[in-house]
Amino acid sequence: MKEKLKAVFRTAVGFVLNPRLLLCFGIGWMITNGWSYLLMALGTWLGNEWMMGVAGAYLAFLWLPISPEKLLTLTIAIFLLKKLFPNDEKTLGILKQAYASIKETFRKKKENRKTKQK
Repeated sequence: MKEKLKAVFRTAVGFVLNPRLLLCFGIGWMITNGWSYLLMALGTWLGNEWMMGVAGAYLAFLWLPISPEKLLTLTIAIFLLKKLFPNDEKTLGILKQAYASIKETFRKKKENRKTKQK
């Protein structure tokens, strides 16, 4: 059990700390969040209340627990990874393996529900 946990942890750390994924995640973060922080800083520096109002409203939404921003950022990062680095076998292989595992889990649960209903 301990060895399996260590292997999963190594895979997860290797996946997250991949420089290509970090670059794509940074770009995705700038698309979803970064612009609002920059707009807030620029609005504060210039004294433009409109910029601060728009950025403040969006930032307030981002900090709500119901904000889908993290999922959206990760989705954009994975999309960019596939487009910018299509030959990155290591990271894309981990994603494909995780997708197949999740798909298999849902298939098994669906079969279990069907057998319980009968």
